[in-house]
Amino acid sequence: MTDAAAARARVRARALRRVENAQLAALAGTDSRAATEALLSGLRAQGFGPRALGRFVYDATCRSILEARKRPVAVVEATAIHLAIGALAHPHGRAWLATSWLMTVTHLGMLEQRRTLGLPNLLTVARAALPATAHRLGAAVPVLALATDFVDGKLARRTGTVTRFGTQGDYLADAALWTWFTLRYESSRAWQVATFAAWAIPVGALTVASFARGGMVDLPRSRWIRPAAVMEVLIGARVVVRLVQSRRR
Repeated sequence: MTDAAAARARVRARALRRVENAQLAALAGTDSRAATEALLSGLRAQGFGPRALGRFVYDATCRSILEARKRPVAVVEATAIHLAIGALAHPHGRAWLATSWLMTVTHLGMLEQRRTLGLPNLLTVARAALPATAHRLGAAVPVLALATDFVDGKLARRTGTVTRFGTQGDYLADAALWTWFTLRYESSRAWQVATFAAWAIPVGALTVASFARGGMVDLPRSRWIRPAAVMEVLIGARVVVRLVQSRRR
């Protein structure tokens, strides 16, 4: 190895150590966004190889366990709401229910300073788990989804309990539920494509962009232009119309 190559290797090693030290500090802190930024930047700095991906998964898992241990009440709340919904779930819905529970308890760090989920977040979590109850609740699933989505954000703002968990969880819950609903119950290809465009495609694009950038990329939000909210209302309206028409027959 030449002197120049050795010097470059030392510079790279020092840079990686700085990244690792910053990552460790962020992962041990209370700022969930800083922790996510550190995980993504560390992954990008190490080149997305198998070793880097393994370290990413390990560090993210350790962070999730640490944050869950800080919030035993929130873990109990999440477990209780999923068990309650599980009482209405078909065996085929258990995988969805388990995934919903796992996503909830591994992201409790996004509650930041809060140690409990609270009612607004519980409504969001319940909405994400509703597809597991489709065989019993049927057409009530989208109605309940609309009702909880209308209430949870307003309740969080009114009670001063807005969190990153609720903000991000609300969008992901909607993306999962409405994509599932249109794929299962909507025969129109146009409505399926529109649903993907409103939820699934933005989620996928932001995920890819965040990994590529090595840091969080936020979804642009407008107070007046909200295609996902419009789609939600339109899908809900179609459900209500169908219910009314079926009752008249």
